[in-house]
Amino acid sequence: MNERTLAYLRGRFGDHYRRTEFTPPPDAHEREWGYVPWTTGPGETYIRHNALIDLGELGEFLSRERPKHVYFSAGRYDDPSAKTMDSKGWRRSDLIFDLDADHLPGTTADDSYKEMLETCKDALYRLLDFLEDDFAFEDLTVVFSGSRGYHVHVRDENIQQLDRDARREIVDYVRGIGLEFDALVDEEIVGGTAGRESPATNRYLPEGGWGARIHERLYELMDEVRELPEEEGIARLQEFDGVGEKKAKTAYQFTQNRFVEIERGNLSAHNVFENLAKQFATHVIEVQNAPIDEPVSTDTNRLIRLPGSLHGGSGLSVRRIPREELAEFDPLVDAVPDTFRGNDIVIEVTDGGEFELDADSFTLSEGNHTVPEHLGVFLMARGRAEKGKE
Repeated sequence: MNERTLAYLRGRFGDHYRRTEFTPPPDAHEREWGYVPWTTGPGETYIRHNALIDLGELGEFLSRERPKHVYFSAGRYDDPSAKTMDSKGWRRSDLIFDLDADHLPGTTADDSYKEMLETCKDALYRLLDFLEDDFAFEDLTVVFSGSRGYHVHVRDENIQQLDRDARREIVDYVRGIGLEFDALVDEEIVGGTAGRESPATNRYLPEGGWGARIHERLYELMDEVRELPEEEGIARLQEFDGVGEKKAKTAYQFTQNRFVEIERGNLSAHNVFENLAKQFATHVIEVQNAPIDEPVSTDTNRLIRLPGSLHGGSGLSVRRIPREELAEFDPLVDAVPDTFRGNDIVIEVTDGGEFELDADSFTLSEGNHTVPEHLGVFLMARGRAEKGKE
């Protein structure tokens, strides 16, 4: 990035901050603050160990410094401006989750920026399913990171004092790490019978959690089999390991006469069902886990981007997203700052290609182009263009 480009971006970021009202996080004065200024040359300068009182009123600080990136801590401290973590005096921390499109399974180098963000949004829904349904967290804030993904801030009181090991357990659960099938199954004592030394038990896939996700897959298969002619249904079941013709026939008849037991998740109703559930478990965990950036969630001192600030690597806004608006949220439209709309600028494209932004598509070759400012800022921030001479 040359000096003309840097000066332009820093100036326009300042214009944005002068026009923007900020809602700081709860207990903002107890948090550590950090930022990255615009600098020439390779690498970035990371300025941290600041308390908000050191920076001044948030809006005034941002308007004055016009930083490239702005962060605050998940943790709250006695002395947030102390220069070492041990001397800050940790009190408690939010639980932060980070989804990054660049690191998601299933994305490839051939995916467009828009496609990667769509894949990341799918992963976000899976994460929210865990947080809202499995853990029943209520105080959640969803944030578009301004570049490649999403953050979720959990501020329920019952997580604030969790240490790294406890947070690691939550991470392992949403990632599906170390889950044992038997631990996902509920057992119900159904009473003993004559000659038995111990009561009999039935095994059920539960109504919630990972067990319910496996049950859903089992139910879908058996419902499919139930609708097939007998010969085809038996053949479908025989596609799975350990299911021979005899077991498949019995299981098929079970779907016709006692499907309610499958609906209940009763694995003891037929041994084929438990066999299939075990086979599905690995696949379900693989495709339904939330591929979060694990160290972010276990770190009680993590710094995270400030909603309302601009991402210096894209020129897009770090946006809070109300839960009811998430389905309609389009980051390449809704995170484009109004400050950069309505103007055209000249840029020198150094890395051309096809780009989608603000519901429009552009194909730019290397060289000088007059483009909408929001696209120019995006390309300059991403290192694919320099500011041209007007």
